[in-house]
Formats: sequence, structure tokens, C-alpha cells
Amino acid sequence: MSTRETWTTRAGFIFAAVGSAVGLGNIWSFPFQTASNGGAAFLVVYLLAVFLIGFPTMLAEFVIGRRSEQNAISAFERLGFSNWTFTGALGVFAAFVTLAFYSVVGGWVLRYIVGSLTGAYFGDTAGYFAAISAGPGAIVTHAAFMAITIGIVAFGVADGIERATKFMIPAIIVLLIGLAGWGATLSGAGAGYSYYLSPDVDVILSNFGSIVPSAMGQAFFTLSLGFGVMIAYASYLGSDDSLPGDSAIIVVLNTVVALLAGFAVFPVLFSTLEDPTTTSGGMGTAFTALAGAFGQLPAGQVLGFVFFVVLLFAALSSSISLLEAPTSYVVDTYDYDRWKIAVGVGVVTFVVGVPSTFGITWLAFYNDLVFNVLLPVAVFLIAVFVGWVADAEAFDELGRGSVVGDVPGTAPLTTIWLWWVRVVVPIVVLYTLYLGVTSLYTGLTTGGYF
Repeated sequence: MSTRETWTTRAGFIFAAVGSAVGLGNIWSFPFQTASNGGAAFLVVYLLAVFLIGFPTMLAEFVIGRRSEQNAISAFERLGFSNWTFTGALGVFAAFVTLAFYSVVGGWVLRYIVGSLTGAYFGDTAGYFAAISAGPGAIVTHAAFMAITIGIVAFGVADGIERATKFMIPAIIVLLIGLAGWGATLSGAGAGYSYYLSPDVDVILSNFGSIVPSAMGQAFFTLSLGFGVMIAYASYLGSDDSLPGDSAIIVVLNTVVALLAGFAVFPVLFSTLEDPTTTSGGMGTAFTALAGAFGQLPAGQVLGFVFFVVLLFAALSSSISLLEAPTSYVVDTYDYDRWKIAVGVGVVTFVVGVPSTFGITWLAFYNDLVFNVLLPVAVFLIAVFVGWVADAEAFDELGRGSVVGDVPGTAPLTTIWLWWVRVVVPIVVLYTLYLGVTSLYTGLTTGGYF
């Protein structure tokens, strides 16, 4: 069996992990989830979810990955708990399902880049979206996006994933800063910032049942938690890397990109829409609302092109991590060429995603299944495993390459983290899962999907 790949630099790992986290969820979904869930009210709950639940869970996945030096499924067997491999399998399955519909949305982005250059969507944004989001054309762009993703993963960890994300992540940040700066000059910037940054406690309390599962699902999705991705990425790390330090950098950069997306989008919405607060978080609204907004602004074609290029980079930086989760399992388990595995897994994923090109309802169902059920279950199992099942020696992994546990007075930080993962994370995630399952059940029984 060939030698297992590793990251060439610490920065390469951070860019790849940030790339996995910074995806369509941050730039496509986050602003519209925020707009339709009370603005700053959603933002507050989302930030709490990211730092109080997402950050410690990311550390748990990193501990499993680097300790085992294996993919998400084989990791549990390597650690001596083969009866827990189903946890990793669930995460890989979630990544597989997500990529199946995610690639369809990536195909939409490709069409909107072309549409921005020609101005094709300016006259009838709803009609344009309806034309490109379903049917044979959607299948073709779905295939094109998946082909690009397969090509990057096939080149390997260092030459494919690391090299691509080292380019895409700085490009995303620079372009978003430019868009946010331009947004500050628009007439609706002040109202947009107020809605985005001024939380109303009453809105949080009165909409708690809907905001919490949306914010938690958004946090898990944007941090790539529960997919097995972070376990796989951490398995390529060296022992001198600081897991707490790297996790903090990844979480902060991911949050910065999400916030920048809001600063870029809200001034546009409040400058061009009559009531942006009624904007739905639905699958197509992000495209139709923004496309219509760009059509009303000076240099709209250029601005639309830049925005959708950012969206493409974000989509690809996450899609390659979602494909890497199942690919790494097959690479670690069987002595096949990586490119053959990437192509095989990618083709199967493409086929599974084809129903999402028939209409928005299939895509919405896949999305809610992942957000509301699969990710919370996977995160809950990870927390239980690390907190109550794993060998105590595994926690030494947290201190390798960092000051935690090496300097007098810092060891209690590991204990605090462990008990937080043992108690707080499972309770919060179980509550979120209850709300999510209830929402999914309601959608299924009332005809909300099909």
C-alpha cells in the first residue's frame, strides 16, 4: 500500500480546513438565513453556536483524526473501538448526500457567472432561475461542477486540495472585502447594518424554536462538523501542530468570512428590495434576490460577476472536502489509485444528485435532512465518544504541539473542554435534534417537500 499523504505545511492544512468551512453555506445561505430569521437575532444565536458548540466539537474531531491517522470510518477502529465505526460512516454518508445536492447548486453558480457577463438574468430574474435550476441544463452544469471537484481531489492532498485552497481562500476574503467596501457606499447600507447588527432580545425569545435549529445547523454546516471531513483532514497533520491553535484560527476565519458576506449582501438588499426582512432562506431566493439587486445597480454586470466568482470559489473549497471524506476512506482501506477512487465516488455522487435537478423540492428535502437530522446526530455521537468512551490517553493529543497541558496552570483547560464536550454539547445538540426532526416531520406530513 502506498505511503499515506500529509499536508506540506501548517498553513496548507489551515487553508484546506477553512476552505471546507467557508462554502456556499457562508456566502449563499448565511445572509438569507439571517434575513429571514430576525437579522441580528439570528446572528447572535449563530455566533453562540459556533463558539460554544462548534469550536469544542471541532477539537473533538481533530483529536480523533490526528490520534488515529485515519479517515473518519477507520479512525474508530484504529483507536480500538471498532463498534463505533458507524459514527464515522454516518458522517461520510452525510458528506456524500450533501455533495449530491451541493453540486447542483454549484452548477447554478456556473450559470450565473455566465449570466452576469451577458446580463441574461437582469430582465427576468425569476424566469432565469426557473430556466437554469431544473431540467437538462441543470444536469449538465451539475456534471461540470462535479468534474471540477473530482479533478482537484484526484490530484491528492498536497497537489490538489492544499494547492487549490491556498489560492481560493485568500481570493474569497479579498473579493468579499471589496464587495463589502462597495456595499458601504449604497443608500441602504445604514438600514442594512442596523438590521444585521442590532439584536432584539424579544425577537430571539419569540422565535427561539425556529432560530435555534437553523442557527445550529448553519454552524455545523459552515464549520464542516459531523461530515467526517475534519477527522480526515486532521489525520494528515503532523504531531507538532497545535490543535487548539489551528481550531481557533479556522473558526475565526470562517466567522469573519460569514460576517463579510453579510456586510456585502445586506446593503445590496436594503438598497434594492422593498422589504428585505421578508426574504426567504429558500434555495433559490439567494440567487433571484441578489441577481435582481445587481440588475438595479450601476456596473451590476461586473459586481454580479465578482460575487458569483466568490460563490464559485466558496462552493469548490467545500465540495472538495465533501468528496475527500469518502475518498479518503477508500484510499486508506484499498490499494487503488486515488484518481480512480475520486472519479468513481464522484460519478456515484453525481447520479444520486440528479433528482435535485428535477426541482427545488428534492434539493430542499436533502438540505433539511442533512441540517436537521444527520449533522446533529453525527455531532452528538462524536461528543459522546470523545467525552465518555475514548481512552483517556487520547486527550493527550490536545496538548501535543501546543501549550495546553505543557505549562503549569493550563492543564485544567483540557478538563474544562472535556466536561463541556461530555455534558453541554450533547444536551444542546439533542435539543436541536428534537426541533429539527419535528420540523422535518412537519414538512413531510404537510406536503412541504413533495
